Amino acid sequence: MEFCPKCGAILMMKTSRVGCPKCSYVAKGKVCMEMKEEVDEKNNVRVACGKDATVNPVTDWDCHACGSKKAEFWIRQMRSGDEPESKFYKCVKCGKTVRVDD
Repeated sequence: MEFCPKCGAILMMKTSRVGCPKCSYVAKGKVCMEMKEEVDEKNNVRVACGKDATVNPVTDWDCHACGSKKAEFWIRQMRSGDEPESKFYKCVKCGKTVRVDD
């Protein structure tokens, strides 16, 4: 770790040179810096992609179009803040979407 001789801040990589993020100091000559990033393999994040990817939670819901018993759901505030939110259900089988206002 290298420090700025003018203000004492930690020097950062600036494209191909090393400089201070607080003042205008730029290191002259070669400065040996190494960047490391540790990756925690246990905390992998799954990415949903494609037509069949489900990112919303699935709940029990009767689809009147195809008779399926499962649907994704999400909630949106469609009206003013003092009004209740709207719930949307999307059938996992046929894709029909229904809006339910409370």
